[in-house]
Amino acid sequence: MQLLNFAIIKLTFCLILGILIGYFGNVSLLVSLYVTGGSLLILFVCFLIARKQFTRTAWFGISAFITMVFTGVLVTNLHNEIYNPSHYTKQLSTEKEALKNVTFRVREVLKPGNYYEKYVIDILQIEGNKTTGKSLLNIRKNRNGKPLKVDAVYITKTSFKALIHPLNPNQFDYKTYLEKRYVYHQIFTDKAFLFPIESNHRTLFGIAEAIRDHINDKLKLYDFKPDELAIINALLLGQRQDVSEAVYTNYTNAGAIHILAISGLHIGIILLLLEFVFKPVTFLKHGRLINAILLVSILWSFAIIAGLSASVTRAVAMFSVVAIAKNLNRPTNIYNTLAISACVILLFKPLFLFDVGFQLSYLAVIAIVSIDPYLYSLWKPKYWLTKVYWHTFTVTVSAQFGIIPLSLFYFHQFPSLFFLSNLVIIPLLGIILGLGISIIFLAVLNVLPQFIATGYGFIISLMNVFVEWISKQEAFLFKDIPFGILYVFASYILIITLARLYIKRNYATLQWFLISVVIMQCAVIYTNYTKPNNQFVVFHKSRYSLIGSTTHNTIKIATDMDSISSLKTKIVKDYTVGNYISNIKMEPIQSVYLLKNTKVLVVDSLGIYNVKSFQPDYVLLRQSPKINLNRLIDSIKPKYIIADGSNYKSYVEQWEITCKKRKLPFYQTSKKGAFVINY
Repeated sequence: MQLLNFAIIKLTFCLILGILIGYFGNVSLLVSLYVTGGSLLILFVCFLIARKQFTRTAWFGISAFITMVFTGVLVTNLHNEIYNPSHYTKQLSTEKEALKNVTFRVREVLKPGNYYEKYVIDILQIEGNKTTGKSLLNIRKNRNGKPLKVDAVYITKTSFKALIHPLNPNQFDYKTYLEKRYVYHQIFTDKAFLFPIESNHRTLFGIAEAIRDHINDKLKLYDFKPDELAIINALLLGQRQDVSEAVYTNYTNAGAIHILAISGLHIGIILLLLEFVFKPVTFLKHGRLINAILLVSILWSFAIIAGLSASVTRAVAMFSVVAIAKNLNRPTNIYNTLAISACVILLFKPLFLFDVGFQLSYLAVIAIVSIDPYLYSLWKPKYWLTKVYWHTFTVTVSAQFGIIPLSLFYFHQFPSLFFLSNLVIIPLLGIILGLGISIIFLAVLNVLPQFIATGYGFIISLMNVFVEWISKQEAFLFKDIPFGILYVFASYILIITLARLYIKRNYATLQWFLISVVIMQCAVIYTNYTKPNNQFVVFHKSRYSLIGSTTHNTIKIATDMDSISSLKTKIVKDYTVGNYISNIKMEPIQSVYLLKNTKVLVVDSLGIYNVKSFQPDYVLLRQSPKINLNRLIDSIKPKYIIADGSNYKSYVEQWEITCKKRKLPFYQTSKKGAFVINY
């Protein structure tokens, strides 16, 4: 059994390695197909030879692992829709801005932005030619307009625009995020230019949304408050689009955001409730098999209704294995179960590997099953209630060991009161979920008493108020923590060796722990050595100028915004956190910046640039100066022209034409992002 578990885990790691190679290695589909086919043939030959040999050899195992790596490469390429000959990108000309007649089907409703409603759509036709592939649809917000429905088909005349990388350092890369969901372009339009087309085609996503809409229509009859209804949708239907920014921030700052994302905790509770309900089925002939089929079917139906997110899919896959094993009286090992569920999911959704929820959920479960038994054994409570709260505390702390490094890397904050919010919410979550499922069931049947609905809404409101109170204890919320990828790997090595040292205290484990401490120190030293020491940055900020000059762990910010806004702007925070800079100072924008051997001249709206004492290397144009650029170039002969986000678009376009004629490098922050000078 141990050998089997080891093999499954090893095969899963090989699959993950193959997915990484397939994603980052740019291996063509044809090459990966031939190589995987050849490795499968070699594996079959090794299998035939191994059957006839009296003693075992390593060749069969090695060939199996290599085959799994190539399988990972192949599935990554097979799931990449851009390789499909009918993918819509094949219909696009080099001029992607050209208007085209596009027919599309709404696939997924996303959380709206400040100015646009957002959807993931399937491109069905371009200029009458059938196509496949997904794109991002942005529709200008309209107060009176209703959101589009999943599976609705529309035709519009629009152009495809390329996704853009972030325009400032260390910002969230939305382009890469969408590309990992096989979305490569976006289109912008208004609802007035969308023309509906009759379609009887229904997808699983459309059926799931119809079920969710029906449930919400029934629940709205019972006067739930908007925040209450949004939490019910998040907890029980897996939809967080309607959760307000304030409520979402409160749950994040309180360390309870996992409550709003359906994961292993929710699915585990639901499985326990289903096992209790279907317990009588096990007494029938073939009852355990029927029970397993019922449980797995209901769990996956719930996953589909919840939107098949990475965390939901992972949890349902894992607990499906658990449900089958329990009902067929097969012994289960949690690591074995985790490996099987991860392997199955990644074979069908290989890029789930890069999903934050997928990563955090697996790491949390691994940490819980590995560390919790030892933490729980530190104290043996006598009473049931103290046992529940003690176990909740140890499980919560154990999970944090698994997710803290990755959480710091992605979110750069640590809610130190996470244990308090979890101690209150998690023991009651079973009641909240069980009662919520009952309320939905009764509401759909139109037999839900109003007082029960009111009471449930009151419970949700109380939970929201408690979470808000926790989030306001800002002294216990540590924000803007610099934490790079090196720190992540070093931290996990440290946590693993520390846990091993606690479990098995001997010279070898102590030696490994001390080595991990040295690795952590090396990561800190390397990070301090490589962070920018002398760097000048012209950030992109629409309608404003924002300049940063970094020297010796301090950044001097010069801007025409007010000082409070500039310090709070996310652009500055992302830069300082990403580059481990702890000190921020304010200074006025200067006309000239002397950067060792490099000189930067700043020309503002006054258009003054009569500089005779030196020749600038760079000229920064800001706040739309009314100048004759040809005359400026002739008089001071700069090597580079930079235009930041404070300039009028028409001015920038004219400057770009002038520089192109003069064969002078021109840099526009609104297109290329922040301009960085290392000196």
